[in-house]
Amino acid sequence: MDRGTEGWGSGLIGVIIFSGSLPATRVAVEGFSPLFLTCARAVIAAGLGALLLMAFRQKRPAAADLGPLVLVALGVVVGFPLLTALALQHITSARSIVFIGLLPLATALFAVLRGGERPKPAFWLFSLLGAALVAGFALAGSQAGDATGDLFMVAAIIVCGLGYAEGARLSRRIGGWQVISWALVCALPVMAVIALATLPVHWTGIGVSAWAGLAYVSVFSMMVGFIFWYRGLALGGIARVGQLQLLQPFFGLALAGLLLGEPVAWTMVAVTGLVVLCVAGAKRYG
Repeated sequence: MDRGTEGWGSGLIGVIIFSGSLPATRVAVEGFSPLFLTCARAVIAAGLGALLLMAFRQKRPAAADLGPLVLVALGVVVGFPLLTALALQHITSARSIVFIGLLPLATALFAVLRGGERPKPAFWLFSLLGAALVAGFALAGSQAGDATGDLFMVAAIIVCGLGYAEGARLSRRIGGWQVISWALVCALPVMAVIALATLPVHWTGIGVSAWAGLAYVSVFSMMVGFIFWYRGLALGGIARVGQLQLLQPFFGLALAGLLLGEPVAWTMVAVTGLVVLCVAGAKRYG
């Protein structure tokens, strides 16, 4: 298996893992506040990352890597989870998918600016078409937006795209799991303080499903998924493999249908097929 194919496979596993975050978060917020959930999952994942770093006796990052690690932490550990939590206080989760559909495009732009990649013009055509399909599908089923929530989502997409591109670039030197582990450790002091400040007042009413949701977003969404995702981006190309994120909303909705009994419309299946074609086109011309 060549590096490109291996990268796409690893990236796809990462996207599937990330897709489980939506149903897991939905059940987790039944017992925890969004702010506590955001910080607690980062603290738990940071503990796992620190254990891995110690177990495999990883050297501390070089001075030149500290800046990129801080950007990764600000983008995917702190920025994206916090900004989306703030946005969802003003807009529906359905409307947020409008902006998630723009994430592959943001990642590709930062791949050019920070990673030095130069995709072909046809790549941008498929990327824009895929983003338009996802955004249009989400917009058709969403309610009217709120300017504050929309701005929070735009900011979330920008910082997440930067975090993805920066982490993938750094993964080529120090490895994917090392990048997310060190980024989590960098963010640990701030996230731990906020988690302590937002602890639930009562613990007895928190159900098993909420604890299971917290466990999933902590272990898989915040750690395991990034191991596969950063490896995929590093091997297959940040801009190209990043287009797999176009499938994430549909995987998430499908999982919500299977696990939570939510309806899956035929339009979702049709649009997913078109998005798959756009991802294939981006892969070919990236």
